[in-house]
Amino acid sequence: MHISYNWLCDFIQTDLSVVEIATILTDLGLEVEGIEQYQSIKGGLEGVVIGKVLSCDKHQNADKLKVTQVDIGLDDPVQIVCGAPNVAVGQTVPVATVGTTLYSETGESFVIKKSKIRGEVSQGMICAEDELGLGASHDGIMVLENHHKAGKPCKEVFSITSDHIFEIGLTPNRSDAMSHFGVARDLRAALLLKEETPTLITPPVSSFRTDNYSGAIQVDVQDNEAAPRYCGLRISGVKVKPSPEYVQHRLKAIGLKPINNIVDATNYVLHELGQPLHAFDAGKITSGIVRVQKLKEGTPFVTLDGIERKLSSEDLMICDGDTPMCLAGVFGGLESGVSENTTEIFLESAYFDPVSIRKTAKRHGLSTDASFRYERSIDIELVEYALRRAALLIQEVAGGVISSDITDEYATKHEPYQVLLKFEFINNLIGYEIPRETVKKILQGLDIKMTSVTETSLGLEIPTYRSDVRRPADVVEEILRIYGYNNIPTGSKLNSSVPDFTKQLSNQHEQRIAQQLVAQGFYELYNNSLTTPKHGQNSDEIVGILNSLSSELSVMRTHLLYGMLEAIQFNNNRQQQNLRFFEFGNTYHKGKKGTEQIATLGIAVTGQQLPNHWTVAEQKSDFFFLKGVVRSLLTRLGINAIETPGNHAHYKESIEFHFKDKYLGTLGLVNVDAFENLAIEKDVFACTLMLDTVLANTNQNIKVKSLSKYPSVHRDLALLVNSDTTFEELHQIAQKTEKQLLENVELFDVFTGKGIPDGKKSYALSFTLSDKNKTLTDKQIDKTMQRIAQQYEKQLGATLRQ
Repeated sequence: MHISYNWLCDFIQTDLSVVEIATILTDLGLEVEGIEQYQSIKGGLEGVVIGKVLSCDKHQNADKLKVTQVDIGLDDPVQIVCGAPNVAVGQTVPVATVGTTLYSETGESFVIKKSKIRGEVSQGMICAEDELGLGASHDGIMVLENHHKAGKPCKEVFSITSDHIFEIGLTPNRSDAMSHFGVARDLRAALLLKEETPTLITPPVSSFRTDNYSGAIQVDVQDNEAAPRYCGLRISGVKVKPSPEYVQHRLKAIGLKPINNIVDATNYVLHELGQPLHAFDAGKITSGIVRVQKLKEGTPFVTLDGIERKLSSEDLMICDGDTPMCLAGVFGGLESGVSENTTEIFLESAYFDPVSIRKTAKRHGLSTDASFRYERSIDIELVEYALRRAALLIQEVAGGVISSDITDEYATKHEPYQVLLKFEFINNLIGYEIPRETVKKILQGLDIKMTSVTETSLGLEIPTYRSDVRRPADVVEEILRIYGYNNIPTGSKLNSSVPDFTKQLSNQHEQRIAQQLVAQGFYELYNNSLTTPKHGQNSDEIVGILNSLSSELSVMRTHLLYGMLEAIQFNNNRQQQNLRFFEFGNTYHKGKKGTEQIATLGIAVTGQQLPNHWTVAEQKSDFFFLKGVVRSLLTRLGINAIETPGNHAHYKESIEFHFKDKYLGTLGLVNVDAFENLAIEKDVFACTLMLDTVLANTNQNIKVKSLSKYPSVHRDLALLVNSDTTFEELHQIAQKTEKQLLENVELFDVFTGKGIPDGKKSYALSFTLSDKNKTLTDKQIDKTMQRIAQQYEKQLGATLRQ
């Protein structure tokens, strides 16, 4: 939010500097994130001086250029080449001297340099008004009155408005500070505590009066819950034109573009007092009735931006009878707005229900200065005052007469909120005792009335503009921020509670998983749980979002794959090709039993296993690499999972992991084509594990055994097996055949091709045998290997290769 220092000083007279005010505001919780200087003429005309044209001769090498001698207050005149058709001897002109920086309408800068133009030296520039930011004309150079002395700085000739703009990072609860008046109100409370006596100056409205009663427009509020208060009046005889300079400069300073005097006046009061207003062309209200109501679902309505929108039956509308004119509190209509032909207006000031406005704004993807304030709740008691203030300002800048009384539809008056605050509660919550008289002084500065005072407590009445103060704790927070957090002394000891880690086993397991993956070169991702419904999701199980921020974030994710693929694409586009990612996250599904949330672990790899280096052969991250990662992870958790073929739309090829008839997850080659808006050329392998199921089957019984004193032996078998035989089958048969001596089985070669019959493949296996009680003999070893080979032949039809 932008706050003007000059504008702020209209409400509170102070000698504090810009930096001092910024410090106080930050201490108050209105954090000043930056301070920018504003000038009505960018650059402040620095380096631009008054010049007297002494001579003006035709350029010998250019028909449209002239060579002038100009007195700019130096010992000698300077030569300037000028292309303006109206330059002549004897003129008084603005001259941008060498080294001066000028700015274009778009804010781009250029520096005036000494140069040669068609062979003639030019030491400056005689300026047109648009080149200095003093107007829009570029028909010729500016010609000034002759009484100005040569060399006089132009910033002393022209009126330049300078200001400092505070960029305030406003928290959502501080709707009371969304205006210059609101910030000044907070500043006054802080200064009162410093024994200063600042006066809060409110814009006067005592001169408001109804000039005649010829133009009354009836107001009919049909939904008092959505519009608890609605005020309006008619102003006739206005003339739409550009606003006075002081209004334009105020709006430009805080980043607003002036439109016309009527619209600018409503924006001015909005940022002055925090009350949104809207001006309708009264001549277009043909029914004579402004009706505040909700219309049928799907009613078409064209907003100011020219877009036709389909209304919801929950959208509150301002209507001309039953014809929609405006999305209440959000955005105006194309047909009812003020134009250059407008001569009379209906001026609206209202309080709309924050929830209703927020839903409408989100539903239609709109965010305006008005909706920003209505969504956070404004002061319902300010509505009529702001209307009077705006009406007077419009009369000042656009003329006209007030041709109706104020219509004020205020069905149920809002009473100030009551809070009982105990002194003991203040001290306990802060951990420090603030003197009671100081507490009372702070409350008075915050406009919080004390309806009762006892030795132990205070009865308080909260002003209507503080919609966020409802509990004793809220009042204590207000006291503390005015008193100053920095003024609370720090104790000599630090108290802390020790959490019970025994109840956080799942987090411990997640940490163990994360540590292992990080040790293997993986990076953790954090993706948004909201996503688009387009990306490879089953429409039957999608969980939608009510009032979503956008169509791209309108559903909850049903899998982690798309987020990881987006991260891979993002990194690939930035020359990062070798990637390893993992993510802990929830997925959301709609089933027969309702909506469910499933904790999931996603792992993805792509690119090379190792960085390119002359000592290392190139090896891609493939199916078996990721399978090894997942296997080692499950083994560490004490889970000996079995594998089965998978069939999933998100994968081209996949396997599934199961344990005790429970599904653990899927691993495979990702089918990138199943997702929209992704362009990943390299293969991506991914695995998703059902985290709750995995953790529920974790085996924490760690077995420890001593190292064998006796040597282990290795034997190899080269087998000819069917092409559909898996290593997993061979491994399990070996383990069942020899449970005592067999320590490990590894697959070190797979071969198909020349010499191998069709439908067959060659597996080369390495077996490690050991006996913890004695050294194995050749006879024992040969007998064991023979039994394993026999079982391979019996169960799989495998034969030994010679």
